Amino acid sequence: MYIPERIPGSLKSSVIVLTIWCIILASASTLHAQESVVRKAQQHFEYAQKSLQNRDYDAAIQSLQESSAADPAFQLAFVQLGDVYRLKRDFEKAKSSYQKAIAISGINTDARVYYSLADVELKSGDYLNAGNHFKTFKENYKGKDADLLMKTNKFIGDCAFAAEAIKNPQKYQPLNLGSSINTTDREYFPALTADGSSLIFSRTVNGNEDFYVSHQTPDKKWSAAAPLSGNINTAQNEGAQSISPDGMYLFFTGCNRADGFGSCDLYVSHKNGKDWDKPFNLGAAVNSASWDSQPAVSPDGSTLYFVSNRPGGLGGYDIWETMLNAEGEWSKPVNLGPDINTPFDETTPFIHPDGKTLYFSSNGWPGLGNMDIYYSRAQDNGSWGKPVNIGYPINTFSEETGLMVTPDGSKGMFSSILKDGFGDMDIYSFDLPAAAKPMPITYVKGIVRDKETKNFLEARVQVVNLKTRETKFNDFTSKDNGEFLAVMPLGSTYAFNAIADGYLFYSDNFELTTTAAGRPYVLEIYLEKLKPGGNVILKNIFFDTNKYELLTASVTELTSLMELLQTNKTISIEIQGHTDNIGNPADNQKLSVQRAKAVYDYLIDNKIDAGRLSFKGFGATVPVAKNETAEGRQKNRRTSFLISKI
Repeated sequence: MYIPERIPGSLKSSVIVLTIWCIILASASTLHAQESVVRKAQQHFEYAQKSLQNRDYDAAIQSLQESSAADPAFQLAFVQLGDVYRLKRDFEKAKSSYQKAIAISGINTDARVYYSLADVELKSGDYLNAGNHFKTFKENYKGKDADLLMKTNKFIGDCAFAAEAIKNPQKYQPLNLGSSINTTDREYFPALTADGSSLIFSRTVNGNEDFYVSHQTPDKKWSAAAPLSGNINTAQNEGAQSISPDGMYLFFTGCNRADGFGSCDLYVSHKNGKDWDKPFNLGAAVNSASWDSQPAVSPDGSTLYFVSNRPGGLGGYDIWETMLNAEGEWSKPVNLGPDINTPFDETTPFIHPDGKTLYFSSNGWPGLGNMDIYYSRAQDNGSWGKPVNIGYPINTFSEETGLMVTPDGSKGMFSSILKDGFGDMDIYSFDLPAAAKPMPITYVKGIVRDKETKNFLEARVQVVNLKTRETKFNDFTSKDNGEFLAVMPLGSTYAFNAIADGYLFYSDNFELTTTAAGRPYVLEIYLEKLKPGGNVILKNIFFDTNKYELLTASVTELTSLMELLQTNKTISIEIQGHTDNIGNPADNQKLSVQRAKAVYDYLIDNKIDAGRLSFKGFGATVPVAKNETAEGRQKNRRTSFLISKI
């Protein structure tokens, strides 16, 4: 799995290797026979030092091989040979070189050579030997490098964790997405809309990184990918993107730009009809003089997670969050803290459309070496649960990053170079382990039109969780196509409103249980212009059985009604109450009047002029469905309003 080249994942590893290598070289005086008694061996060793200074590692390897061949007891030549192989990530040859160095003086060998050996063993998946050699280092190390000891303890834990993880492998059969998506070039960082219909990803061609898009065809195949938009793709690199579930907002990373605040900044573009608007920098409130990248937007668009190495973090690269307020401004970013971040590095966050499952990569939590993929669940108190390693062989001793999970939670998507690929890195999918799956979701999508003209409307669509009163979606449809898509996690009841200036609003209610998973709601909404006789059923006004006190869950709908009256100050309405036919007709008539009056009283209490309001109860006399079924009776128990004057 892949981090784009400007994200310094592999580079960080090389820097770490080089740093430890320099430590060992600096301590050469503590090694056995730091100078060879064989003149030819010492001469080749000195040639190697010049090559290392010039970073000519191949020449250095050749000289060190000749040095160690001339003097098989020259320990430092073997140590340096291991260091250079380690720097070049040739771990098997590095391992062999360190083993030969240790064989020369056994347990009396400088402890840091054991650390170096353990490191390459860990990086090549030899967990048993790596754990033992890290322990040997820890037992014999006489230095006071607290950072080195912290890493040692961490790696000992990784070795123990990995040994157990291998005993319990996850089912893992990655599937290439095919030639419509993948090419001989490099494809990575897939992102899907919530309905699974559009896939946006990054592709690097001739060194330039751009976005491409593919759409799912009716037979569930992917269309040939095409460049996303000339307003977004430039001669500069764009990458590490996150698409909002409705496909209307694209957050991404742009580096070394004239309007940037640091080396890499976060940008956003809005889809306008069939094309995308010119992206804009999220500004100094979010971006910093440091490296800010890898955005992940929450399903309601109110939270943006991203990675930064700015001051104030817990490690090198941490995951941060910023919140969007009611005025459309992003808050000062906050570090996710020790629930997610470690003294090491955390990268490539992905928040699932369920809004509760965060996937990311880390080399700080117990893992199988290098960067592993983890997931964490949002807790009821606002914290994050302890991250869980997604398991072997999805995670290995190599670097695993950049996981994206499909909206239905069944599959993961990632990029890698595998044997069935088309050339460079390709995008693959695989079945996600059951324990790692997100919470089930569904979505409502549709089109808003004018009832008379059938023209598309620019309308505000709101989805509110009636249990928590959280707004899960609040955005405008496009006047070019009237489309919207809103995600709704299962397990709650949602109020749905579509509102446009000069029109009656549309009201709906979705009571979602786990049985609704995978069953989207598709609506074609026709809004009626404000005129006398216009009638709206308020589907989110709630009362207890045979009661007329408004329940708290009614506030969302009542607010929409108040906004309609406040915006259109000339209209008057009649609030109407209705019941089913169960029970005494007189009691039903009385209850319907009381319920209509409860709404009337609420509006007056909230400063709506009583002269614009009236109320009436109809009992069971005006049904909208047959009363023979429970479903029909539920539809007949309703509150509505009629425009009586405009």
